[in-house]
This record gives sequence, C-alpha cells and structure tokens, in this order.
Amino acid sequence: MTRPDPGTWLLDKIDAHEAALIGEAEQTRILIDDLTARLRELDEALDHLRITRKTVISLADKPDTATAAPSPELPDHPAYQQILAVFADVGQPMRARDLCQVLDLPIVAKNTENIRAKLKRLVSKGILVETEPGLFTQPRP
Repeated sequence: MTRPDPGTWLLDKIDAHEAALIGEAEQTRILIDDLTARLRELDEALDHLRITRKTVISLADKPDTATAAPSPELPDHPAYQQILAVFADVGQPMRARDLCQVLDLPIVAKNTENIRAKLKRLVSKGILVETEPGLFTQPRP
C-alpha cells in the first residue's frame, strides 16, 4: 500500500478549502447585492413619505381659496326628509323595500316603486349614491 505524497495531499486540501471559500464569497456577494437593492427600495419609500408629508403640511398651511360647493337642494316633500333621516340613523346601504319596512309602509309594488323613484331623484341631486343597482347609501365625506 502506497501512501499519497504529503505535498499532493496538502495541496488537495488547500484546493478544496479555496473552492469552499470561493463559493462562500460568491454567496456573500449575492446576499450583499440583494440587501443593497432592498436598502435602495426602502430609501426610495422613505423619500416618498417625506415628500408626501411636506406636501400635506404645505397644503394644510395654505388658506382654502376654493369656494365650497353648494349643498344639493333637497326636494320639498317631507318624504325626502324621512328618507334621509332613516339613512342617517341606519348608516348603511339600503334598498327601497328595506326603506318601506323602516317607514312602516306596506310592502307592495306601488310603495316600493314610489320610494325607489325618490331614491333615484336623491341620487340625481347628489344627495345619495347608488353603489350597485337598487342599493342606495349616503356618499362618504
């Protein structure tokens, strides 16, 4: 049995150790590149927040030169005040049928269609919004 040459054996160990270090160094470079990219993204997000803060503070300091939009004019009929009072109390979207129930009106086609027409009129005046067909609610401020 022959023993390997000690010089060759030692050089093989050095080569193996060098290859392992090269691999680890490459992985570390990749990690540094990933972290550098992430740091760049975070810095950009911070810059955007700072700009937003400056803009909001700037706008808050300026007097409001725009004239307020006139509030929509409510139709004269008392039913409209009742409808809006219900929406204010309930605070959630409603259908014409639901409104009839709350107003203690019999659930018949005549009443639901009458209420639906009033709701549509309030939508056309910008007082209510129709979020989906037949579902009405107050607009958010």
